Amino acid sequence: MAALFLKPGREKSLLRRHPWIFSGAVERVEGEPGTGETVALRASGGAFLAWGAYSPRSQIVARVWSWNEHQPPGPALMRALLARAIAMRREQLADAQAVRLVHGESDGMPGLLVDRYGSVLVLQVSSAGAARWRDAIADALLALTGAHDIYERSDADVLALEGLAQQVGVLRGAAPHDPLLIEEHGLKLAVSVLHGHKTGYYLDQRDNRRMLRDLSSAREVLDCFCYTGGFALNALAGGARRVTAVDSSAEALAALRDNVQRNGLDGGRVECVEADVFEQLRRLRNEGRRYSLIVLDPPKFAPTAALAGRAARGYKDINLLALKLLAPGGLLVTFSCSGGVSRDLFQKILAGAAADAGVDAQILRWLSAAPDHPVALRFPEGEYLKGLLCRVA
Repeated sequence: MAALFLKPGREKSLLRRHPWIFSGAVERVEGEPGTGETVALRASGGAFLAWGAYSPRSQIVARVWSWNEHQPPGPALMRALLARAIAMRREQLADAQAVRLVHGESDGMPGLLVDRYGSVLVLQVSSAGAARWRDAIADALLALTGAHDIYERSDADVLALEGLAQQVGVLRGAAPHDPLLIEEHGLKLAVSVLHGHKTGYYLDQRDNRRMLRDLSSAREVLDCFCYTGGFALNALAGGARRVTAVDSSAEALAALRDNVQRNGLDGGRVECVEADVFEQLRRLRNEGRRYSLIVLDPPKFAPTAALAGRAARGYKDINLLALKLLAPGGLLVTFSCSGGVSRDLFQKILAGAAADAGVDAQILRWLSAAPDHPVALRFPEGEYLKGLLCRVA
């Protein structure tokens, strides 16, 4: 078995059970492991630390599958890890039609995401190790879930860093209907697993969408980066007086209108605006518009901490504009899904935006991803989604 020997002292993170080994920590490689193959991770003196998946083209040169020397990766381990992850979702979200079944490193399966939409599973691979065990994972998923079809959406840019080609298409069973219909908190939603963002829908915002419904009664709502209308629909269902939904995608806005009609909501209370959100916020500011509830759910600005400075400027810009558009007593529901932006930095960005906007604002609640997107204590990098519910005094 090939092995990676770490430089003296560089085993500390593994002893704390952090699952990543960076290339700079490696002293030498014994053997000739291929991309995605299993390697023994050893301290400089040779002591066993963990089993990992080798990824020579990535800065993260190995990701841990198992800490047990007697339990190397294989179909049995894949099935056991999947069974544990699925059991947690059944316990926490037994009634959810759409749910994340596997959440990467936080479920002990680095680089693997699996979302369930009814009888269809959508699998997304972003690491060499997960790609190596793709077939064993797919077989175990069918056996453990009773699902019929698995569609793969391994189309993220990060695959290039692993030296992997994108892979999209049917993995098991048949191609799913497009769009699929799901129900969330009593709302019927169309989800395109073939062409939609991520695996088709933003399941991580499930609880935050429900919270927004409870805040929306009689409010004038501005939903920015609205996609297919998860927040906008809940605002309408919660009794919002009017909702303005802004997105740069005409297809997403068309899907939003269809979802409004599908749920029998009053289409006269929603305005869909196809525009760049930054430009639209400036336009609304110049027009002197005011809203009592604004949602900012932008795409990822900083995938790594190295890009956090540039991302911070973007987050400050949109939050500054939003705060200027809020009426006194208005609410701002704002998010960052950038892993490189910490909670502390995000709060500082909001504080700077409020100061520049000349408003006094209070944090009413910190917001996070739904519980099917857990964060392992040993892997804080898994906390990518953070949000704030703020009130302008």
